[in-house]
Amino acid sequence: MLELTVDERNLLEGGSGEGAALAMRVVTRVAKVMGANRLRPIVGAHIDSCLYHGPATLDFADRLVDGGARVSVPTTLNVSSLDLIHPDLYRGDPEVGAAARRLMDRYEEMGCRPTWTCAPYQLADRPGYGEHVAWAESNAIVFANSVLGARTHRYGDFVDIAAAITGLVPDAGLHTDRARRARHVFDLTELDPEVFDGDAAYAVLGFHVGRHTGSRIPALVGLPPDTTEDQLKAFGAAAASSGSVAMFHAIGRTPEAPTLEAALGDVRPELMSTVTATDLRDGYERLSTATGPLAVVSLGTPHYSAAQIAHVDRLLGGRRVHPGVRMYVSTGRDVLAEAGEAVASLGRAGVQLVTDTCTYITPIIEGADGVAMTDSAKWAYYAPGNLGLDVVFAAVGDCVESAVGGRVVTRGWLGV
Repeated sequence: MLELTVDERNLLEGGSGEGAALAMRVVTRVAKVMGANRLRPIVGAHIDSCLYHGPATLDFADRLVDGGARVSVPTTLNVSSLDLIHPDLYRGDPEVGAAARRLMDRYEEMGCRPTWTCAPYQLADRPGYGEHVAWAESNAIVFANSVLGARTHRYGDFVDIAAAITGLVPDAGLHTDRARRARHVFDLTELDPEVFDGDAAYAVLGFHVGRHTGSRIPALVGLPPDTTEDQLKAFGAAAASSGSVAMFHAIGRTPEAPTLEAALGDVRPELMSTVTATDLRDGYERLSTATGPLAVVSLGTPHYSAAQIAHVDRLLGGRRVHPGVRMYVSTGRDVLAEAGEAVASLGRAGVQLVTDTCTYITPIIEGADGVAMTDSAKWAYYAPGNLGLDVVFAAVGDCVESAVGGRVVTRGWLGV
């Protein structure tokens, strides 16, 4: 049975206004469904509800704002439906665009920080080990739990902002030690170490793991100890797309997994799998839905880091994108400012930078009379259904060479 403190009861009964009371009703209902006996304070939140999905999303925000609700913890905002830095990129219905802009304004009125990024872990302020937060957006959730060692359950629209307003979440799910134990061990030691020389392998591995582990927490044995945050980002985003992965353990690399025994909590795993080169090759092939003339190259899902932007600039090496190809790189506005000269160089090369949103959810892409190419397993997974595009997944080096050459270039599933 859920027990509330005096202050929590006062919040529920309207002591801090109707907007906060509405948020508290959402949090307590979720807590009861999750079987929580109490609520737990959080230190921050990341909101996905700011992405416009129709009138209901705006109606809910209006009720909160009109009821006087404001966030009680530092709160960042996920991607929206518009790129406010490059507004001319929007090619959708003007009325929908206007509603999306009002939704963005409403969340700012509640005191949320207008970060507009799906990768809040790339901001200067991010939660520390063991800190409890309420994060939405699948790749952000898995990164916070796995790489940062912060604690968040898999929160969705409306629950995220309700938690930010109340500063509370159910003391259940991935906020508890028991739920964070690995249950499916993936042995990578039979793979040739050279597999991991290119970033594409991490996305393909994530896609494979997500498909086979579902909602279980996986543990990876044999991932290189020098695996970067960008590579872990690619793995987590793919696993959270093809499966329901909200956390993973990379033995010897992520903070809650110094050993396999620590990741398992000294309990035997439910499943054990050996990953082979054939498994990765199969995943690579599944991520490509067609072949054909190249029309679009889209990078940056999740949003690219400054290091990734600089890497694309180096791969271009002063060359320009082929006039018959549209090339997009999505990133957060904070990273856009940080990347500096590399951003300007990409612009001179004919690359369109996209901020505040993502090309697989917002009508931005032009000239899509052919296949689209991406280095993101998440983009490859969602774009065919969202945009009706045929997709070729490849390593970033192949994506760049294809954009410059004006045709699909792939050099095997490992890429460069």
